[in-house]
Amino acid sequence: MGRGRVAVGTVAVASALGLFSRLQTAIPTVRTFSVSQPLHKGASPEWNLGRLNHVAIAVPDLEKAMAFYKNVLGAQVSDVVPVPEHGVSVVFVNLGNTKMELLHPLGNNSPVAGFLQKNKVGGMHHVCIEVDDINAAMKDLKKKKIRILSEEVKIGAHGKPVIFLHPKDCDGVLVEMEQA
Repeated sequence: MGRGRVAVGTVAVASALGLFSRLQTAIPTVRTFSVSQPLHKGASPEWNLGRLNHVAIAVPDLEKAMAFYKNVLGAQVSDVVPVPEHGVSVVFVNLGNTKMELLHPLGNNSPVAGFLQKNKVGGMHHVCIEVDDINAAMKDLKKKKIRILSEEVKIGAHGKPVIFLHPKDCDGVLVEMEQA
């Protein structure tokens, strides 16, 4: 009786191994890459979409958030950079392949202050995608009825020209576009 179980178990294992090897070969290989060159041809010939530059997180306590990413997770964290034009103080957390941008209100009229009133513990605020021609992208997106939150290009926290696209036109996500 014991031998029968071993034989049946051996057949079951062999069958499972055969199935497993067939499953392994059926799974396609996914290759990833990271480049700073434009990855996607824009829907217009005048501009191209590039890489993800950063994900911005609004935080109610900037010092606490900095300590978490630096001391708990061991990330490289920048000094605080005030960006009065956007009403925020920012800290960059370098992740190697991209960055996180920690946002904290700089004054009561900051758009981030309003975000934190609705989201007391903070949360994801926006994503930033690079483009090779910010002015062409802005012009093209306006033609396509995508609302832009300012009438003109502004200088962002990285010292580069940026625009913000209305979240209602971007599936609920605030999208920042930055000149590469």
